[in-house]
Amino acid sequence: MKHYDRLLVLVPLLMLVVMIVTDVLLLNKDKRSRQYLVDANRIEQVILQGEMPDAADYPAVTGIAVYDGSSGFYDRDNEYLLREVNGTLYRIDYVETEQKRSTLLFIVDGMLLGLLVIIMGVLLHIRQKILKQFANLKDLPMQLAKGNLTESLKEDKSRYFGKFIWGLDMLRGELEHSKTNELERVRKEKTLLLSLSHDIKTPLAAIKLYAKGLSRGLFDEEKTLDAYHNISDKADEIEARLGEMIHALNNDFMQFDVKLSDFYLSSIVTRISAYYADKLAVTGTELQIGEYRDCMLSGDPDRLEEVLQNIFENAIKYGDGKRISVSFADEEDCRLITVANTGCTLPEEELTHIFESFWRGSNTGSKQGSGLGLYICSRLMQEMGGDIFAETEDGEMKMTVVCKKCG
Repeated sequence: MKHYDRLLVLVPLLMLVVMIVTDVLLLNKDKRSRQYLVDANRIEQVILQGEMPDAADYPAVTGIAVYDGSSGFYDRDNEYLLREVNGTLYRIDYVETEQKRSTLLFIVDGMLLGLLVIIMGVLLHIRQKILKQFANLKDLPMQLAKGNLTESLKEDKSRYFGKFIWGLDMLRGELEHSKTNELERVRKEKTLLLSLSHDIKTPLAAIKLYAKGLSRGLFDEEKTLDAYHNISDKADEIEARLGEMIHALNNDFMQFDVKLSDFYLSSIVTRISAYYADKLAVTGTELQIGEYRDCMLSGDPDRLEEVLQNIFENAIKYGDGKRISVSFADEEDCRLITVANTGCTLPEEELTHIFESFWRGSNTGSKQGSGLGLYICSRLMQEMGGDIFAETEDGEMKMTVVCKKCG
């Protein structure tokens, strides 16, 4: 802002210099009027027509005389010029008048001042409506990076930054929400681990006790058999506790915020098609969008778009790059959206695992991935009251999303 404020001072100074230079150039320009030459030409035309012009009819001319051989024709003190017309010599006396430069200077200076006002207005508008807004937001990325998420941004109705600031505040809110969920998740995990460790201590102590007694031969045959059974029971109890922990962590390690609403299928298809048409054109992959009848769906349109994007990214990553197609079907009160890609190399027996968290198929090879994409898709579709399933057919991988219709 400081550099820009210097510009606001520099621009008027530069315009002032331009005005001064312009005025000096205008004042130093030839001040003599050339009106007498115009009048002389008009006089010559009148004489050619056989008439004798009157000097009073011409603003710069003071006299018109015909040379008749008399003396004194050339001895006057006035400024004059000579013109020969039809063999007769005419003397035309004139005066050189100064132009009225004050009006010209006023016009030029007025135009320059008007230009200065316009430029300063534009610069001040940029300062107030654009740069000042950026100045107010300059520390926001650093604050977000530090985790300072509690202070909301003030709403701004600026047509340039109103929506931008609103979006940043939404981002801040989402980050704050994610941070809160993360802290809550960590708290639950710690509580779960503490509870588990406490619950495991008792059966673990019993196992150690029985194991020590068996190692020292303290039990008779009947008690030895009971000890074996008790060790097995306590081991099963520990295994059950571990299973509960794994299930809880598996379900709670990610939060899925779904906002249910009604929306048109065409809005999702249009966005997906527009995005991937350009992307696939670069790789030479054919994109086929099948015909469909538009309808209202129930769910979260942004989350459904996220699901389809995940499926498309998998199709691009693990397909052969020849073709990706989208087809549609109806089943009871649901609309089915199927994304198919050629070049499927996933064994059919692995299909039952692809929606598990952190699971990666044998066809992934060295390709990077977390094994969470399809798990997220499955969870999101469940939250929206839908479903997702996969199948392979004729060398194609088909992912089908089941969406609920409205009504």
